[in-house]
Formats: sequence, structure tokens, C-alpha cells
Amino acid sequence: MTFGDIVIIISIIVVIIIALMYHFGKKNYTKNLEAQSFIDQYKTVTPILVIDKRLEKPTPKNLPKNIYEKLPKTAHIRKMPIVKAKVGPQITTLMCDKNVYEILAVKKTVKVELAGIYITRVVGVNLEDKKKKTIGQKISIWLNKNRPNI
Repeated sequence: MTFGDIVIIISIIVVIIIALMYHFGKKNYTKNLEAQSFIDQYKTVTPILVIDKRLEKPTPKNLPKNIYEKLPKTAHIRKMPIVKAKVGPQITTLMCDKNVYEILAVKKTVKVELAGIYITRVVGVNLEDKKKKTIGQKISIWLNKNRPNI
């Protein structure tokens, strides 16, 4: 084998990998669009009392059995933001987005948009104040508030 043969083989492998990534990316994109349209169709604004929130792997103990069975196999492996909340008179386990998870306060009543058991966003809260900030961001905000006006 010459150097040219090796380069041709490697370039063919790279092209095949790129084509596969494009195909699966396109397939995943269409699934995400379908899921987003479902969420938009069935979302309702509901006040909930957040009892507990955790990042943990989904199990039949912390999710309803029928929801757990419908999750993809990759979701069983990774940790997900799971919120235990009181919705009306019933205590339920909800899933949410990572950004929403960071904003939710434990033992507080919050209005959220629910689509089934999925929390899509928090309603009526100034999100900029609730996001976690680094020490540098906190110092710059404090300096801007305490700076004398000239």
C-alpha cells in the first residue's frame, strides 16, 4: 500500500461518516419538530408547588411506569431534571428542561406551562434575576449598582 491508497481509504471513510451524521441529524431534527408541535399544542399554564427537584436517572420508582417505558433507551442512562410537585390536589413527578430546572425554587408556588408531565417554561418570573451567576457576574452587577452617577 502506498501513501496515496491510505489517503483515499481515509477520505472515503470520512465521507461515509459525514453522510451518516447528516442522515441521523436530519432524522433527529424531524423528531424534535414533531415533539415541539405536540408540546405547543397541549401546553397549559398551571400553578404548581415545587416540593423537591433532583437530577437523577429515570427509574420506575421516580416516574410513572407507562412514561418510563416510553422513554428512549438513551434516556435511561443519563441523568434528567426531575421535579416532584403538587399540581392541584395531587402530588406528581414532572420532567423539565435544564434551564427551567435551574430557575425553579423549592417550596415555592410557581406558574408554569405544562405539557403532560413536561414543564416547558416558567411564567411570570423575571428569568434574568433567577439564573445562576458566577462570582464575576455578581461582582460586576454589584459594582454597577453602587457606582456613583457622574
